[in-house]
Amino acid sequence: MTERLSHPFDPIVFPDTEILILGTFPSIDSFDKAFYYAHPRNQFWPILSQITGYPINNRDQKIWLLKRSKLGLWDMVAGCRRENSLDSSLRGIAVNDIPALLREYPSIHKVLFTGRKAQELFERHFGDLPIERDYLPSPSPAYAAMSFEEKVREYAEKLGMKL
Repeated sequence: MTERLSHPFDPIVFPDTEILILGTFPSIDSFDKAFYYAHPRNQFWPILSQITGYPINNRDQKIWLLKRSKLGLWDMVAGCRRENSLDSSLRGIAVNDIPALLREYPSIHKVLFTGRKAQELFERHFGDLPIERDYLPSPSPAYAAMSFEEKVREYAEKLGMKL
């Protein structure tokens, strides 16, 4: 097993954020590029761009998209050991303090998960929190059960946005 890893970057949240999107833990590509959903084939940013019409050519544009859309972004796992980027390889998991973040940003009224592992960890550790929550289809290139177009429609619906 590899050395223990700590989450490499802060949550992206704004004073008026309404929906917090939680992943599990950054991929190896995300670690290397020091930003969320950085694998070149990950569909997260293209999905949000398709829904909002906002460009995603660089980090600043992605952060602007989140701010304009009142979306926040973080991960459930604060630290772990892993062999690869798959959620199934995570071991020795320590979770982030999601309740503290929600207290700090009271405008957040909904939590969405981009992976079943993130959802499972939230329910196990914070299932008693009185906040609306739902699952988004995984944007990972490894999840091919839905087409890109189907994912776009599902994200738009759960984010309360029109296409």
